Amino acid sequence: MRGNDLINTKLPTDIVTSIFLRIAGSKSDCDAFSLVCRRWLAIDRSFRPTIRIGASGPADELVSLLVRLFSGLRNVYIDERLPVSSVPQILPHPSRPRSKRRRASLTSGDHHLINDSEAEESEFEQLCLTDVGLSSLANGCKALQKLCLIWCSNLTSLGLSSIAENCKFLKSLDLQGCYIGDQGLISIGQYCKLQDLNLRFCEGLTDTGLVGLAKYCGRSLKSLGIAACAWITDVTLEAISIYCSSLETLSLDSELVMNKGLISVAQGCRALKGLKLQCINITDEALEAFGSFCSSLELLALYSFQRFTDRGLSAVGNGCKNLRDLTLSDCYYISDKSLESVARGCPKLKRLEINGCHHIETFGVENIGKSCPELMDLALLYCPRIRNSALHEISKGCLHLQALDLVDCSNIDDDALCSIAKGCRNLKKLHIRRCYQVGDQGVISVGENCISLTDLSLRFCDRVGDKALIAISQGCPLQNLNVSGCHQITNAGITAVARGCPGLIFLDISVLQNLKDIALAELGEGCPFLKEIVLSHCRQITDVGLAHLVKGCTKLEACHMVYCPSVTSSGIATIISGCPGLKKLLVEKGKVSERTKRRASSILSYLCVDL
Repeated sequence: MRGNDLINTKLPTDIVTSIFLRIAGSKSDCDAFSLVCRRWLAIDRSFRPTIRIGASGPADELVSLLVRLFSGLRNVYIDERLPVSSVPQILPHPSRPRSKRRRASLTSGDHHLINDSEAEESEFEQLCLTDVGLSSLANGCKALQKLCLIWCSNLTSLGLSSIAENCKFLKSLDLQGCYIGDQGLISIGQYCKLQDLNLRFCEGLTDTGLVGLAKYCGRSLKSLGIAACAWITDVTLEAISIYCSSLETLSLDSELVMNKGLISVAQGCRALKGLKLQCINITDEALEAFGSFCSSLELLALYSFQRFTDRGLSAVGNGCKNLRDLTLSDCYYISDKSLESVARGCPKLKRLEINGCHHIETFGVENIGKSCPELMDLALLYCPRIRNSALHEISKGCLHLQALDLVDCSNIDDDALCSIAKGCRNLKKLHIRRCYQVGDQGVISVGENCISLTDLSLRFCDRVGDKALIAISQGCPLQNLNVSGCHQITNAGITAVARGCPGLIFLDISVLQNLKDIALAELGEGCPFLKEIVLSHCRQITDVGLAHLVKGCTKLEACHMVYCPSVTSSGIATIISGCPGLKKLLVEKGKVSERTKRRASSILSYLCVDL
């Protein structure tokens, strides 16, 4: 009511705070809450739990400012990879006096630094987060529970020791790409009861640091990731086996680790539930140890293994009865024999990915269909020896299948897809790429039987045409559709989708040579929730079609349209002016006018080509 604040006068602060804490998981809700009034802004700054910032620019100054403003932080994400030009600037340019009016709100949960234009970028001194900023964070956020420092390469053990001494409630730490020394990691172990630790690409670490951490906080550690740490050997794994008996998840990528270290982990960490390995020196002996000692294992991912055979995987299948998620990527010596052991021994399997294992043929997947009725997600990638009968068995035995991904399966055709459609009616996601035997018949069957399908990708399936999309549009509530490179699809197919799938959010219609402006007009009229569209290599699309598209698709956030020769700078300006929420526009640089560059430099991405 005008002139009366019925909320603030009736509700005490603790009630309003309680309401805020219930929405604090959503950044946009927190931002909206903080803009209501000064009282609510103060509550937001006192209790907002999470911020995400980029570490490029004067990061130390930014972190110090945010710590002063948001006193209740529990989760902090600092990522030096984040683009400098993605969000509003909250600190003034170093060469200018501070303006009385701030140029951007400080209430946002995600903060980065940007330059006003490309001309200013050369003047802007690039400073990454250092120990000074990390110490400010440590002193101001003593209740910190989760800290992610991604590719913050200027940090040292000194800054990490400050975190350890001040943030004793820290439970999760991600140091991916940080050159942290051993002493900083040992300090974390001494003061914090860590549960989750990620050490991917931490090149400054040696066995000394990890052994020290394991001695101090090994009992509390639940999840550990180690990758590309050049000095980590079996010594670390032996310490983990001794001190980290409660470890549940281990991700390891190393060229130095041998069987001895992994066998000790299997023997000492018997509560292990998740194991991801990319270790070129591991053989069957190590996998047999996990099959013998880790009966609780639920997730196993093996990448680029060239030295273990069916013997090792069969041991896992026979010993790990609770296995639910299995990934086999580039495992050259694995064949149907071990996959049969997995099928018989692991009836609770819910997800299976086979990628580039060229000795796995039809028989192995048939056994999965016969013995794993709970399977929900199946990915067969680069499996040229798998034939239709494998999917026939999946359709008979795996009635709860929700996701199917087929890439370069040259012997799979419409018959197999029809079987899946009729047997697995709960299918929600279907991705098929370069399966050249799949055509309209199989996709039509999916449209007629899989009424829950929301995600469909048919990339470069060049036998699929308009009839398939018409059937899909009549039977499936699509939200994501990718028909890139399906040359037989024309305006009729895309028009059917526009009229039949009003909830469409993502659409890739790149490399469709027969598509014209009328299709974009239909999309503009029928798909108001569209957020991302890919139009690259559509040679007949013009500025007129883009104008029709943006009239209805005002929620568009991303658009790719390179190699569209009939689109001009006027069409690009139309997209930018018609879509206020646009975050990324990929175009050829030569097509963008100087005026558009000034207006929208932060959202433009360029593909440089000679026009």
